[in-house]
Amino acid sequence: MTETKTVSTAPSQEEKMWAAVGYLWILSLVVLASRKKNDYIRFHANQGVFLFVASIVFMLTGPFIIILNLIVGVAAVVGIIKAIQGEKWELPAVGGLAQKLGDWIIKTLKL
Repeated sequence: MTETKTVSTAPSQEEKMWAAVGYLWILSLVVLASRKKNDYIRFHANQGVFLFVASIVFMLTGPFIIILNLIVGVAAVVGIIKAIQGEKWELPAVGGLAQKLGDWIIKTLKL
């Protein structure tokens, strides 16, 4: 089951907008690189990067492209809504992987 966490200190409107942009495909990499020190924004950007990578992989899989990318799209929309509401919503089943991928990108690219 997924877990929704409210941030202990309410994020500002600017932080909410940056977090929401973190779900917009390749812009997630820009957000991750530019706002990596903000935990709230980084949480959402990590998930956005994971969804970006997943959508690229799914484009290469063949007949399931539409279904898999639809799932990624729905997850991105839910993430945007939760980010704007100031909540930390972890992707079902892959939230931990998203965090590890984001950390790996920051470390590997020395951002």
